[in-house]
Amino acid sequence: MIDLKDITKVYQIGEEKIYALNHVNLHIAPQEFVSVIGPSGSGKSTLMNIIGLLDTADAGVYTLDGIPINEYSENALAGVRNRKIGFVFQNFNLIAKLSAEENVELPLIYAGTPARERSEKVKKALEKVGLSSRAKHMPTELSGGQQQRVAIARALVTDPSVILADEPTGNLDSHTSAEIMEILEELNDQGKTVVLITHDNDIAKRAKRIVHILDGKLSEVRL
Repeated sequence: MIDLKDITKVYQIGEEKIYALNHVNLHIAPQEFVSVIGPSGSGKSTLMNIIGLLDTADAGVYTLDGIPINEYSENALAGVRNRKIGFVFQNFNLIAKLSAEENVELPLIYAGTPARERSEKVKKALEKVGLSSRAKHMPTELSGGQQQRVAIARALVTDPSVILADEPTGNLDSHTSAEIMEILEELNDQGKTVVLITHDNDIAKRAKRIVHILDGKLSEVRL
């Protein structure tokens, strides 16, 4: 599924080289639930961006579903990202002028999905996160937890094989955080590969496997 070999990402600041990722090796099998935990500045976001095909490494090989991503053109990468990876962000990233169902529909519009099929997929995605009754509501009419559920529905609507969640509970209270983690656990039980980026030890422990990152280097955590 996801295979990173000797992945390195370097930023040049003046004459100093800063290793955001320092020869990282990571294998994530299909249907795994892996959390990547580390403090601010540890390299979590850089790792997420590379796994999510939002950025590329300076060195090393990233293989997704058996194909090295450096074999894809930019357009092909965008297509792979839209089909195979669903993103859930800390700040929800919903468009304020669109309703819940319209936000969920956006990836399908980008993918060129016909209107009738879009409608059916959006309905099922919102049902899966328990928000059918809020489909017409605007983001400002929803609680933080409900907005994150919409974001999860949007991530699910293209039926990706990977859910990449970047601090999905970072702006939520403990009760709502637990509800969001239950949804991610259910998705994993249903066959989705879930990669969770977090700085919260309690949230990280909800995954089936934990990887720690510090100064751009990974280490496995024994559960």
